[in-house]
Amino acid sequence: MKLFASHTSPYARKVRVVLIEKRLECELIPTDVSVPNNASLEFNPLGKVPVLVLDDGTPVHDSAVITEYLDTVTPVGRLIPDDARPRMLVKRWEAIADGLLDAGVLLIMESRRPENERSQAWIERQYSKIQRALQQMSNDLGERNFCFGETFSLADAAVGSALFFLDFRFPNILWREHYPNLVHFADKHQHRKSFEETQPPASLALAQPPAIGVGKFPNEKADEVEPEIIPASTPPARAKKPAVKKAKKTS
Repeated sequence: MKLFASHTSPYARKVRVVLIEKRLECELIPTDVSVPNNASLEFNPLGKVPVLVLDDGTPVHDSAVITEYLDTVTPVGRLIPDDARPRMLVKRWEAIADGLLDAGVLLIMESRRPENERSQAWIERQYSKIQRALQQMSNDLGERNFCFGETFSLADAAVGSALFFLDFRFPNILWREHYPNLVHFADKHQHRKSFEETQPPASLALAQPPAIGVGKFPNEKADEVEPEIIPASTPPARAKKPAVKKAKKTS
């Protein structure tokens, strides 16, 4: 198998984590989708990565489709339960993590537009999605070490990829200061072999994080405006009376 992917793509990282957890051999083809006529277009008309190409040439695109397929290739290290409800819960974790990534990517794309063409309302909307996703993750995780069950699953691969994406691309989103249980989760899994071997090179991080608006975390208070204090020695300004024009006498 071959995987067309970018070293910085969090969607591709999730797939690569799954490949390592499943102990599957796969050739990584570094792909820059910003380059016209890049190799991925031969296998994905949408021009997105990751794209998995099977040994018989069948292309599989969209990270959620790829991860679900890979989990069926071998019984080693099953990451998605077979039963309907547990399976749904794991896939739901993946959906919320991927949704966070979608919002982050849209913020990056918006930041690349000329400043006078950016939409502050659009920026705030994506920022709010990230905040709500983090809050939901924190609420659902509680004090557990894994998102679902007692072993590593696709849910952990997805959430870990999302959180580390924020560290890599958005250091100005201070999620580590507000969600200690997510910090515990991230710290526990960052040294896992599958995450260590898929860490993006620091040299590829953005020189400056994108401008993402002024949204607040749910547990932050809005900034208070200090009232203007007038010294007692300063006499209050008197309002000027409007000048009244005298009517001219007419003969």
